[in-house]
Amino acid sequence: MTIITSVYNQAGGVGKTTLVQNVSYHLVELGYRVLAIDLDPQSTLSAFMGIDRAELKKTVYHSLMQDEPLPIIKSAFGFDFAPANLGLQNAESELVTADMKEMRLKDALEPVLKDYDLILIDCPPQLGNLTYIALVASTHILVPIATQFKAFDSTELLMATYKRARARANRSLKFAAFVPTMYDGRNLADTRVYKALAEQLSELAPVLDPIPRSVAFVDASEKRQPLAVYQPRHPAIVPLKKIAKRLAELCPTTNQSPN
Repeated sequence: MTIITSVYNQAGGVGKTTLVQNVSYHLVELGYRVLAIDLDPQSTLSAFMGIDRAELKKTVYHSLMQDEPLPIIKSAFGFDFAPANLGLQNAESELVTADMKEMRLKDALEPVLKDYDLILIDCPPQLGNLTYIALVASTHILVPIATQFKAFDSTELLMATYKRARARANRSLKFAAFVPTMYDGRNLADTRVYKALAEQLSELAPVLDPIPRSVAFVDASEKRQPLAVYQPRHPAIVPLKKIAKRLAELCPTTNQSPN
């Protein structure tokens, strides 16, 4: 069984793309076959991977709307990658009238499931058709939540989205974990929010160690590298590895590839 995880929060700027890139890298370190999918029309993940988005001939859009195979690229960091560009924004409106729209991503993934142990999907930061088809295709949701007071508002919206997807389209969908992000342990407000999130969400799924706020993530992305490649001793690598371990726990060990 392939574990398909949507990395999703309806709030923007919470570190979704950073998590997809870095956790994919650490899953490869653990010996897993990994595919990362850029499903955000902003295509930030594609940029992080060093892709010239304007030059792309095929993207995830063509798989969703024209039934073409996923355009999979081999990255330099051991995991595979399906890119996007601004053209993906057309899919948001085209899906409204598309036949079997809920199944578009699920069907696109079906031919490659045998090739991967884990698939991570970088979702748009809002509930629309693209996010919905990601949740329909997924086995799990990984939720990054900024340790700011407004996080509680986005959590309520996220729960409503989760319940909508489970109601009919994907009754087996589960939370993989909640990941506090943008955390500054010197800030009392951050520590209060982190504690409150842990208390309120731990019954649904593990609330993992927070990812610290750091300019090193920006610097690494500018170099088109995971943080562990750019700055191997950065303290944020420890919680990132724990996220990868959590997702690995969900994956049947029989699927693991040798290191």
